[in-house]
Amino acid sequence: MRGANVLKTRRARQLRKMGNEAEDLLWSDLRARRLNGYKFVRQLPIGPFFADFACRDRNLVVEVDGSQHAEQRTDRFRDDKMNRNGWSILRVWHADVLANRHSVLETIAAALDGRLNETMISLEAKFLPADREVAS
Repeated sequence: MRGANVLKTRRARQLRKMGNEAEDLLWSDLRARRLNGYKFVRQLPIGPFFADFACRDRNLVVEVDGSQHAEQRTDRFRDDKMNRNGWSILRVWHADVLANRHSVLETIAAALDGRLNETMISLEAKFLPADREVAS
């Protein structure tokens, strides 16, 4: 068994402490298997990246994005790398978590349950399913 990566663990802890209001609210609904029994973790290191929230059972990453993330090249690169490693990515807007948390939770549940399984890019969210060849 490998030992823990001390630097990544330290960085993940720092990121959890720096969470914003939207992330904190969403975490209150995802933690302790509160969303349909699925287990989520915060700030999971995946390669060189840290996922805001991740469900390992379904290989789903949920990112809460502010306006600074709109059409960021680095986010597209990050999404592509995670997809190629078998992770589906769901990006939701910070403002939507604050104003429409129930809808955001419904979207997350749809991705977890397989009802959302094709690429979706809309004003409210972006869903990028995992690379099927890698995930199989």
